[in-house]
Amino acid sequence: MSRRWFYLIPVHGTPTKLVHRVEPGHLDSLPGVKRTYSAWHELAVQLKAMLAAFRRVAMQYSPNNLIFYVGMVDAGTIEIIRGVGHEIVSTVDLVAQFEAALSDEQIHAHLRARDKIDLITAEAFREIGRRVRNGGATEYDIQQWIMQAFLREGLTTAGDKPVVAVNEHSSIPHYSPTPEHSSPIQNGDFVLLDIWVKENTPEGVFYDITWVGSVGEPSPRQREIFDIVGRRSRPRRRYRTFRRLFGTEDLWVGSRPYRSCLHHRQRVRRVFHSPDWTLDWSSIHANGANLDDLETRDEREIIPNTCFSVEPGIYMPEFGVRSEVNVLVRAGTAEVTGRIQTELVVI
Repeated sequence: MSRRWFYLIPVHGTPTKLVHRVEPGHLDSLPGVKRTYSAWHELAVQLKAMLAAFRRVAMQYSPNNLIFYVGMVDAGTIEIIRGVGHEIVSTVDLVAQFEAALSDEQIHAHLRARDKIDLITAEAFREIGRRVRNGGATEYDIQQWIMQAFLREGLTTAGDKPVVAVNEHSSIPHYSPTPEHSSPIQNGDFVLLDIWVKENTPEGVFYDITWVGSVGEPSPRQREIFDIVGRRSRPRRRYRTFRRLFGTEDLWVGSRPYRSCLHHRQRVRRVFHSPDWTLDWSSIHANGANLDDLETRDEREIIPNTCFSVEPGIYMPEFGVRSEVNVLVRAGTAEVTGRIQTELVVI
């Protein structure tokens, strides 16, 4: 599009479209009455007329840009709407309802992906052990083995390949090996697997986990860091609540162990994010509430039938530890949908 357009959806009644006369058919796939404009001053007149019946207007705007992936409306447009006398409120809760709440079929699809991926993850660690004993393997080799397992099981990723990271590479949260840049996996190495996939169907829903282990016995330091991340900070299997839950609440991660990591001056990653379990299988992170009071202050309600990952991590120069599970929120409960890693995998 080379011209501005607007689409007004009233609580009751017929939507209104405002498009430029150069591109008049842009919103023809949507219902509603069409208005057109050419000159900038005509745009202002048309906006004022179409908004005349409404005092408040919800837009993809986030006060102080706290929920920055929802705050998509530019400051100038905000000024225009306020300039014609309207109060602007944020659509962050509305966006969460449409993009993050799962249907019953989507929840079942998530659980089916879980069953397959928990088995593939366990077998991937065993495959690493077999290859190390029989001549060796690289990060890329294991990544490709996992991708072949996805194909056999009718699964697909979000475009990126799973993370197979050894030693210092496990401290790079979004690391991905390539044929040209891939470390060998050897005895004594620390290994991180981050796997996210869904069924290759329109209703497919992602299952996203991270597990860590060592080839041979872990070092005392590796056990210590995993104990902080994987044991003291892991969520309970099931959490019952009879009140509304909000993104800023510290319900699953122990705040004291997490803060203790900070004064080691290590790089500590954001604690939570909300996976995109919408129907767009090209991406994974949705616009539901993040259980996060670090990178963002997300005060939105965690609405029933939303699912998000919990992934505390500590990243040091020599290795990084992350433990990731998925949590499904229903009315009155929140529960981990898959296996919880309670100790390092000894490969």
